[in-house]
Amino acid sequence: MKSYIKSQIEGYGDIVKENEILRKHADKPTNERGEVGKAINRYHPPRLELKVSEIIRETESTSTLRLISPSGYLPPFQAGQYINLFVEINGIRTSRPYSISSAPNQVGYYDLTVRGLQEGFVSDHLLGEISVGDVLSATSPTGNFYYNPLFHGKNLVFIAGGSGITPFMSMIREVTDRGLERNIHLIYGSRFESDIVFAQELEERVRAHKNLIVTHVISEPGKDYSGAKGFITSGVIKNAVNDIPDKMFYVCGPEAMYSFVLKELETMSIPKRKIRVEVFGPPAHIEQQPGWPEHVNPNDRFQVHINKDSHIEAVAGEPLMNSMERMGKSLPASCRSGECSLCRTRLISGKVYQPATVKMRKSDVKYNYIHPCMAYPLEDLELSV
Repeated sequence: MKSYIKSQIEGYGDIVKENEILRKHADKPTNERGEVGKAINRYHPPRLELKVSEIIRETESTSTLRLISPSGYLPPFQAGQYINLFVEINGIRTSRPYSISSAPNQVGYYDLTVRGLQEGFVSDHLLGEISVGDVLSATSPTGNFYYNPLFHGKNLVFIAGGSGITPFMSMIREVTDRGLERNIHLIYGSRFESDIVFAQELEERVRAHKNLIVTHVISEPGKDYSGAKGFITSGVIKNAVNDIPDKMFYVCGPEAMYSFVLKELETMSIPKRKIRVEVFGPPAHIEQQPGWPEHVNPNDRFQVHINKDSHIEAVAGEPLMNSMERMGKSLPASCRSGECSLCRTRLISGKVYQPATVKMRKSDVKYNYIHPCMAYPLEDLELSV
């Protein structure tokens, strides 16, 4: 049974053949046999130094940073994963995760496609201050938003909004570049036609590959636009996609977009096991989330005592991590969406609000740990970091 399951994994046969060749012709199948720590650090280094080799303008508000390794080696990744960039802006050390938009079969560089946001602290810095030749620090690739050949089938529907196209572009490039047997239907929501990132490349790939279909949905179209308009509703999805029960759905985009789309998929009776969601950071208006206490104003300020020897002031309407970084208190971070658990911190006293998307372990709840990247103070707090 185990051998059958392995044989169903895409690329498994190639790996078996390669190992047979190595056993026959090489003294050691790998230079790192027995050196587990060295191998782990090679494939999952704690930090990467990445040099900006090119900046590619995609739209008026979006550019791609092409990053190379000064050493010539980049750890492998799966299409849909991200890296977390570390930056220092006006004395504040912070980080943001960005999905890799280049294909994993292209090993010379990582492409990070960054869209400018209203009041975007890090995106403004990357788009306005970073130049070719600059070196950035980042985590190695991580994340769980990728294709699983054992469970996801071969008929995929990608629903993207705005910059949520980036992990899907990596998947689309891999499938079409390698000729993989997967059928992809991308439903891509943009505000204006000029906002469509990778518009020309998507059009070219659709023409060249029968297993790729793209449906654009424009919320504020021009008078001559004849495609789908408005939001990505259940009606839009039904009109675009055939044989819906046969599909696996992936959703990625701004919080307001994916919350809307998930409700639409629910009305279509799509089971949760057939929906994959990538969360892009904290909500823009946390006070509008279900369960936010009415008596707390997002502008309220609270005192946060840390390890009994220091304290900061935190704003109710922003994640604790942001307030801590502003005061020079940095925490380990990767996702900044309440998923990776790297920033988990003990809450000694006080109350916080955490959205339902935060993935809390049973032990976190039992021993009163929080994820500061997605935890909002509701009163004065004491933390143990």
